[in-house]
Amino acid sequence: MELAISLFFVVGDGEICYITKWLLNIVLQDQYRSQYRDREMESMKSSVLRVCSFIVLGAIVAAGTAWAAGTGTGNSATHALNAIKVNGEVYVKAGSLTNTLGGSGTFDSKTNTYVYKPVDIPSVVKKVSPSVVAIIGKPKDIGSADPRYALAHGTGVIIKADGWIVTNAHVVEDMTNLVVVTADGKQYDAERTHHDEASDLALVKIKAAKLPTAKLAPSPLKVQVGETVVAIGTPVSFSLRNTATSGILSGMNRSVSSAYNLLQTDAAINPGNSGGPLVNMKGEVIGINSLKFVEVGVDNLGFSIPADTVQYVTNHFFKYGHVKRASLGLGLEESWSAFIGIPTSDPLTVKSVTSSAAKKIGIQNGDLLYKVAGKQVSTIVELNELLKSYLPGQQVEVMLQIDGDLATRKLTLVEG
Repeated sequence: MELAISLFFVVGDGEICYITKWLLNIVLQDQYRSQYRDREMESMKSSVLRVCSFIVLGAIVAAGTAWAAGTGTGNSATHALNAIKVNGEVYVKAGSLTNTLGGSGTFDSKTNTYVYKPVDIPSVVKKVSPSVVAIIGKPKDIGSADPRYALAHGTGVIIKADGWIVTNAHVVEDMTNLVVVTADGKQYDAERTHHDEASDLALVKIKAAKLPTAKLAPSPLKVQVGETVVAIGTPVSFSLRNTATSGILSGMNRSVSSAYNLLQTDAAINPGNSGGPLVNMKGEVIGINSLKFVEVGVDNLGFSIPADTVQYVTNHFFKYGHVKRASLGLGLEESWSAFIGIPTSDPLTVKSVTSSAAKKIGIQNGDLLYKVAGKQVSTIVELNELLKSYLPGQQVEVMLQIDGDLATRKLTLVEG
């Protein structure tokens, strides 16, 4: 769909700069008009399936159990755009429109007309697909299967033009003889260079140059429940490379057998999709697909590692060679309410003290941890998310209940 309007003026270097307010309203109405289905889901225990390297022996690896937690809250679509007011009329900068909502626009100086083309799913897929690769290799344990057909595969995303690819750790951790196939069909021998089980992220390297790269959404990640998303990957069969599915962002800040928050989506994610991108309508990668719930009667519950966690981990990979993860040096236990997903302000209970720094300031088993760096923490995931901003050796203030009294003390972080 294209919208053509007459513009009042052009500003600077021939770039069209302002469009009228009513065009913005039309664009917003067109882009965000969607239908939603109500889904009710009572507390149920479900198997978690890691959508990992799909074993071509027909086996799908289960990864424990988890409780479905909470429901997301949607927000109305609002955006802050650069604008000016002239004679009571509001004018929005065209560049601000395309940067914020995606899409493209061109100005015809002969007709004094600006043509704006809103973003759609095909254009998003076309933009991102060249940076999505398929990864195939041999699993270490093939049992009695024929070695010729005992293969595993997953998906990856090119993040640097000289051959750096991010994927899930569980895709490549038990894979040998890695081969990467790019969207244009070229094949490359690949090497797993970095691996982090806690975040389920890894880096793979191929010898190539000038590859198309994906754009990670900036940190902090700004997304909202209900917005349209697209998943791209290699589901079930290696012949189905660069399959695209669409849906909405169903929830944020989910904790499902994970060390960090996850994004939830109803876009179809299947075995082999792991390591592939979850993309917003601006063509930005907002997450790396990682796992899903699988059980009879449970549909469309997929989860992705948010882009800010991807950036945190990959930045550490490139700078330190591994994730230099900060830790309090404490073994902690969540309250019953926090464990099952009920909103709570309950503190964390100290179950063990593993660092000399923590022992030095008097922390003992049974103490209660309320705050870290002035922020309340009630779950392990909340604490992990907070500590992403720190490095081992730095100090943070911790508020604990020690011997029945609240105390605030400075604790030196250790590597965990």
